[in-house]
Amino acid sequence: MNRLKTRLMGLDWKNPVLTASGTFGSGLEFSPYYDISLLGGVVVKGTTLEPRDGNPPGRVVETPAGLLNCIGLQNGGVDHLLEVVLPEIRNVDTRFVVNISGNTTDDYALLTDKLNVDSVDAIEVNISCPNVKHGGLAFGTVAEDAFQVTRAVRQATEKPFFVKLSPNVTDITEIALAVEEGGADGISLINTLLGMAIDVENRRPLLSNTFAGLSGPAVKPVGLRMVYQVYQKVRIPIIGLGGIMTGLDALEYIMAGASAIQVGTANLVNPMAALHIVEELEQYCEQQGIDNISQLVGAAH
Repeated sequence: MNRLKTRLMGLDWKNPVLTASGTFGSGLEFSPYYDISLLGGVVVKGTTLEPRDGNPPGRVVETPAGLLNCIGLQNGGVDHLLEVVLPEIRNVDTRFVVNISGNTTDDYALLTDKLNVDSVDAIEVNISCPNVKHGGLAFGTVAEDAFQVTRAVRQATEKPFFVKLSPNVTDITEIALAVEEGGADGISLINTLLGMAIDVENRRPLLSNTFAGLSGPAVKPVGLRMVYQVYQKVRIPIIGLGGIMTGLDALEYIMAGASAIQVGTANLVNPMAALHIVEELEQYCEQQGIDNISQLVGAAH
């Protein structure tokens, strides 16, 4: 699939289709369905310094056009990832990206340092986490905090990394410029929008955490708008995500300015979704006489 070969952050990727953190496990969970080495990359479930049980049930609610979740970063911790998960996926022929989350800048730096191992191709930095030293506001909602985390990660590794931006902000371009200045090799956006659901019979929130992240088709117009805006402001590449269910959705993000995309909620609807998107992108390029999909990046501008 030479038409889909992608050069991103100094690395060669088979194609621009990655899976989104938290929807694909380590990748091996989907290997009974298809050969995951056909994907451009897998973004491993969000990893923290210590193991986390996450929030109590209920943690997931379907909405008319998407999904609300407040899983709470349940994971086995970075040492479990290094000792158990990475050895299992090391021989799979695709790129592996580890998504990291922390509550302090030092957390991010330490996590990054621990991930300076050969089996990790790149790092995705989740800055939608609360900054416990600054009153609990998410790192990704304050430009200076976003800059400080990005700079700490940059100082801790020579590996390529991209920062995942929260859409729950007034001006997404301000945050994007801050992480670019901090040394990020790329940006992924958007993370989930903040939402909720109410149990009208019991007259209380349906989810244990009251508020939750909204993903799926409902957020695609917001994600597209933010990718379009950020593409006009930064020089580093963008990885677009949010409501991508089909190859046509992926093409919209690419034409808005994304050099690659991530498939998230769609994996939970159809385990084959990411592979189907790869195939649909290949078909589109062939039908349109596109030599390489990079020719379409930002085409809508």
